[in-house]
Amino acid sequence: MISFELGVEDLADTRFAVSPLHETVLSLRVLHDPGLHALHLPWRREVLGRLGTLDTGLLMSLVAVRRTVPDFLTPRPVSFAPAFEDELAVAGRASPGLVRRDLLATHAPGPLPGPLHDATAADDAAVVRLRDAICTVLRQYWKLAVEPLWPQMRLVLEADMTHRARQLARGGARLLFADMHPNLRWRDGVLHIDEMIGRHRVRASGRGLLLVPSVFAHKPAPPVSPEEAPTLAYPSRGVATLRTPAPMAASPALASLLGAPKARLLGLLDEPLPTVELARRLGVTPSAVSQHLGVLHATGLVTRARDGRQVLYRRSPLGDGLTGRARPSSEGSSEVSSDG
Repeated sequence: MISFELGVEDLADTRFAVSPLHETVLSLRVLHDPGLHALHLPWRREVLGRLGTLDTGLLMSLVAVRRTVPDFLTPRPVSFAPAFEDELAVAGRASPGLVRRDLLATHAPGPLPGPLHDATAADDAAVVRLRDAICTVLRQYWKLAVEPLWPQMRLVLEADMTHRARQLARGGARLLFADMHPNLRWRDGVLHIDEMIGRHRVRASGRGLLLVPSVFAHKPAPPVSPEEAPTLAYPSRGVATLRTPAPMAASPALASLLGAPKARLLGLLDEPLPTVELARRLGVTPSAVSQHLGVLHATGLVTRARDGRQVLYRRSPLGDGLTGRARPSSEGSSEVSSDG
């Protein structure tokens, strides 16, 4: 078990981030073990067919038998949504000593695989060459395997963070961690992470806790080393929706009247949904959805109501009539009301 001791200031500094580098590195575990996450098997098949001349030996050696990955390849994001190249640059500046420490710790108690043998070299130059080679192959792999899906993945991750922030606002840390994963337990100011290979306790000591939702994490994934600041990648909600078919096209007449984007948006609003979720389903930005929702609300085609920190939108009776979708009679008296 790994535990994070969090003081009052650490809780006040608990924050979220999305990390394309974390996702890229954690996705290697799915390639390494096809039984790890059945939802990702279609993605895995597609990616394996695209790897071509990549140095897959070096790439796959980054995942240990026990599925740990090197900490220096998952640096703590310093902003909410860093770019992949910025994060990779941090990894590319890791000292030879840090690279040695993390590669050895990742594969302990076993030996390093052949492609990583230079990590044991006394010559720092050999370790630097290995570090640079790892960063190069990760950049190539990101472009082939993860970057094409990143816009959709980011929308899923941001929807998860919206939910978690609401949980924190409603019930504090206890509710925040209550449904994050069965392996997480919050008690007396300590976050316990069960079923971990490591056995250590980390004091946040003013460094706060960073939470990183992940499409590819199958369980909570803290750093391997107890020297790292408290960071926790955890399985995101809504991963299955990455493979959800695109919304059905609106009727030509409705699209001509409203425009295709507004017509498709109106068709999704059978149930109350927030802007972030609508953006994820449509594969567009939340700001684009907000603009269309503003028009639909102003014309009386959708209603909206606040639920905690979210605003939920739903098609109005007028919108139902326009789309030709009848609402069940039991819902007639429970319509979401407009907030003006």
